[in-house]
Amino acid sequence: MGFNWTIIGPEIAILVTGSVILVSGLFLKKGRNSVLTAISLIGILIALSLTFKSFSITDLSFQGAVIGDRIAFFFKIIFCLGTLLTIFAASTYVGRELKGLSEFYILVFFATFGMMVMASSTDLIAIFLGLEVMSIPLYVLAGIYRKRLRSREASMKYFFLGAFASGFFLYGIALIFGAYGSTNLIEISSRFSFAGGASTFLTLAGIALILIGVGFKVAIAPFHMWAPDVYEGAPAPVTAFMSAGPKAAGFAALFRIFTVFAPVLNDKFTSILWILCVLTMTWGNVLAISQKNIKRMLAYSSIAHAGYVMIALVAGGKSGFSAAIFYLLVYTIINIGAFAVIILFIGKGEKFENISDYAGFGFKYPFAAIALTIFMLALAGIPATAGFVGKYKIFMAALNSGFYWLAIIGVINSLISVWYYIYVVVTMYMKPAEHEHPGLAFSPTLLVAVLITLILTLQLGLFPESYLKFSDLAGEHLGLMTIFQSIFNSL
Repeated sequence: MGFNWTIIGPEIAILVTGSVILVSGLFLKKGRNSVLTAISLIGILIALSLTFKSFSITDLSFQGAVIGDRIAFFFKIIFCLGTLLTIFAASTYVGRELKGLSEFYILVFFATFGMMVMASSTDLIAIFLGLEVMSIPLYVLAGIYRKRLRSREASMKYFFLGAFASGFFLYGIALIFGAYGSTNLIEISSRFSFAGGASTFLTLAGIALILIGVGFKVAIAPFHMWAPDVYEGAPAPVTAFMSAGPKAAGFAALFRIFTVFAPVLNDKFTSILWILCVLTMTWGNVLAISQKNIKRMLAYSSIAHAGYVMIALVAGGKSGFSAAIFYLLVYTIINIGAFAVIILFIGKGEKFENISDYAGFGFKYPFAAIALTIFMLALAGIPATAGFVGKYKIFMAALNSGFYWLAIIGVINSLISVWYYIYVVVTMYMKPAEHEHPGLAFSPTLLVAVLITLILTLQLGLFPESYLKFSDLAGEHLGLMTIFQSIFNSL
């Protein structure tokens, strides 16, 4: 087992791009933001091309710490797409509000690198390192708008709670190592037959602590407390970024870990996941109804969507993972699209964050209002949108696995969410404007982000077949790590 550099080609491209921006930012003055945006887009496109180049590669490398399979491939596509859309949506905002601050782009790329490491790692220590490389830039990004007190406050809250959650994750790894003498997931799976009762207890405790650590990153209740304040306080492009890719990275790690430890986890642990799933969905949807700030509303919406993905985690197996990975792709597209329109609406200094500020926008800005309407309907799971297909696939995975009540509760929660999503649409079209809006500053890059997400939201809703096939291929690779056991043991 050597060093296959091809399977980490996208990670290298992302890391190199971030480093190039770091150096370029020291010398650029005129046209600074445009050049940094161009470098960022070129780097993302190179990473995407390298990701597609590795599609047919199935390999375990770097002493069994990195795996190249369809799961890593699909998640890297999600990360690259989320970063690409974020750069498009954020370019004008960064130039206007942050004066072309190069650190924004640098931190986005380093966070994306951490996400990729999490998705392709088969070692708990490597996953933890990826988690920290992703998290630390996010802490800084949340407070990058230094003139705003709320932004600095969001950064501090996120940092302190995130550091606390990382401690749980690391202690969970220590317990797993104590049980099996290794942190490599493939080697651990080959030692289950030799584990005794004490090892089972340490395993359950370790997995519980790891769930707490990762649950914080993906905003699973009751580890979600940071999300509303951070989403509201962080700059809108940062909120868009952290609501998509990091959530997918967290679930990528959870699926890797839970798939390996499935033979050890008992029905009681599944029941705990079931309860967390219901609590997350219900808490997020119910509290979202009362929110007046649109970013805060989408924060609680994000918590609810984490609950929907948890349904797939509880269902497990190929169908559950296939549903989860498709849903995460869909959610990334829709959510960044919604935030792209919000970035357009909020104006200079983010003065128009309340839902009531959107009154009268429906007829004053028809294209932007239609786009936001479609995104809200997609998040609610209305048919003919990508959100409907994603939720249908998740609920069917639960039904096929025998979790009928979980599917029913999920459908009920989805119906509850229609209330606050439709409220945004009603406000835009059926309520008179309370004050004069200074007007929208359309930018080419922001328009591209809205168009791409809008087209994909409708395409995945009307013609999802090819995307579903890709997600099914990833589901088939879910148990691939067990195939590598014999290779790893022969080292």
